[in-house]
Amino acid sequence: MSPDGRHRCGTGRQIGDIIRQLMPAARRIAAMANMPDPFSKPFLQQVESNGAAAEVTIDPVMIHSSAELDAAFSALDKGPPDALIVQPSLPIRRVAELAVRYRLPAVFFVRDFADRGGLLSYGSDEADAYRKAAIYVDKILKGAKAAGLPVQQPTKFELVINLRTAKALGLTVPQSMLIGADEVIE
Repeated sequence: MSPDGRHRCGTGRQIGDIIRQLMPAARRIAAMANMPDPFSKPFLQQVESNGAAAEVTIDPVMIHSSAELDAAFSALDKGPPDALIVQPSLPIRRVAELAVRYRLPAVFFVRDFADRGGLLSYGSDEADAYRKAAIYVDKILKGAKAAGLPVQQPTKFELVINLRTAKALGLTVPQSMLIGADEVIE
């Protein structure tokens, strides 16, 4: 997680590029945003920027409460996008279940999504971020002024692919992605 509370994808491997590597024909991606979350606007801006760089159209899907998830997936099913990018503050397990039910390749920035049945996750390595935070806590406890410490951006990112979900969706994950993944769930 970045210092401003947003989950970020890596500089070199944007999420749109990862989707295009998995599904080269992908041209339209929905971005499901959790509107009560104050980071929904930066999330959408980041996804739209990444989408433009990957030459894909991003269609925002605004969720105002968890109760709207079923209706949102049902609406997506009527004109399904090629893939779905989901804001991390939405309920991970429920989104993963609905994505598989509606046969929609969905990606998250949080590893837990792939662990819970989502297709893939790509984002900052949370364990690495917590280790860095512990170093800052140690410095502050030893007298350093928090305002004087530099802001850290994530430097370690992880790609987790759930092959069970890929098979359920009828997707073949390219060998190059499997080799480059930090973890493959089989």
